[in-house]
Amino acid sequence: MAFDEMMTADNEPRPPYKTYNSWFESQDRSRLIAKSKEAENIFRKTGITFAVYGHADSSEKLIPFDLIPRIISASEWRRLAQGIEQRVIALNAFLDDIYHKQEIIKAGRIPRELIERNDAFLPQMIGMRPPGGVYTHIVGTDIVRTAEDQFYVLEDNARTPSGVSYMLENRETMMQMFPDLFHENRVQPVENYPYLLRQSLASLAPPGCQGKPRIAILTPGIYNSAYYEHAFLADQMGVELVEGSDLRVIDGRVKMRTTRGYAQIDVLYRRVDDDYLDPLTFKPESVLGVPGIMDVYRAGNITIANAPGTGICDDKAIYSYMPEIVEFYTGRKALLENVPTWRCSEPDSLKYVLENLADLVIKEVHGSGGYGMLVGPTATRKERALFAEKLKARPGNYIAQPTLSLSTVPILVNKGIAPRHVDLRPYVLVSDKVQIIPGGLTRVALKAGSLVVNSSQGGGTKDTWVLED
Repeated sequence: MAFDEMMTADNEPRPPYKTYNSWFESQDRSRLIAKSKEAENIFRKTGITFAVYGHADSSEKLIPFDLIPRIISASEWRRLAQGIEQRVIALNAFLDDIYHKQEIIKAGRIPRELIERNDAFLPQMIGMRPPGGVYTHIVGTDIVRTAEDQFYVLEDNARTPSGVSYMLENRETMMQMFPDLFHENRVQPVENYPYLLRQSLASLAPPGCQGKPRIAILTPGIYNSAYYEHAFLADQMGVELVEGSDLRVIDGRVKMRTTRGYAQIDVLYRRVDDDYLDPLTFKPESVLGVPGIMDVYRAGNITIANAPGTGICDDKAIYSYMPEIVEFYTGRKALLENVPTWRCSEPDSLKYVLENLADLVIKEVHGSGGYGMLVGPTATRKERALFAEKLKARPGNYIAQPTLSLSTVPILVNKGIAPRHVDLRPYVLVSDKVQIIPGGLTRVALKAGSLVVNSSQGGGTKDTWVLED
């Protein structure tokens, strides 16, 4: 039986939900259903959409939004925030180490080949230290809950974590429709995220920056699935939204084309993958990046957030070593646990996984968005057999994990409420300090019994409330 975050087994509201539950019980259900449709219209008018690649109807989709918030107490949040901060500090130290002294490899804590043969490891970053020594400026840490006091980190997103625009729009929509609830429940704010992001990025401008740093967001363009978010954040931060064709390297600086000539960019928040960032260094056919930007970066004349080469922290084989990584760099055991993980590259682990496919979740080490995975308990015998062949052919490409009983939060349905599984992606800003936004994006599996929360796989979102003490 999954842990219900809102109600106890005796159908009593848990402490964080008591005030909200009293309000909810007093509401007319037909009014709430009408409010749900109103929220959908707000999202549609605002243009809060995303694309699903590979689908014929992939041009524009709304992410379903559920009105019942996910509520976290101040004490629960403090515990999560401490664990997240420890993890993010360790990730940044790990990145600095693997691109410099490689002490963790020399100490035998991580196999050398796992780093050096990893597609996300960039030899071009060896010996390179970003401005301020920060690699992971923006991090999204995916967390799941299985019991009242049991939280696990599901994965780390240290390359280009997405979804923060949905967190902000969810909150704005809820405040617009139910302003009284926020006063009654004393919910911590998230709406200052764009200001904090801009402040954090500006604080890490390159040493030679004169005056107020000029910040820009580099987008692949309107056909990217997260383009709405790129445009939204640029607007909210008051910075330029640029494509590669708007930028060029002039006199050892990256400059942006304007109506008054070219203006220098000091900090570039890039939403373009490493491979496409600089056609002179990476994929020569790329038209999304800026030719020569890596030379400017190496010379210390621009800050790129997140730093190139951070994608290795998103690798699920690296994830399996996170308890060792955290302890190695912080000197303490990890405050937040990993999900137990089998590395299929290891013969004994592969044997176990093949024998227990029906009970496990198998993921690609570079996979994201819920793609390229097998959920053993819900897969057919034929699907498991086909996946077993993939595993045997490329065992190093996969990891396996037990099927966790993710916690549930009710969603609003026509007949009332129904429990659905959720996860949480808090957002972290790193500069000379670590700032964790109180809440984050709660993703919810809208299909009964489903554990897949990704929007690309039919999931929705909720507003996440962290209460004040």
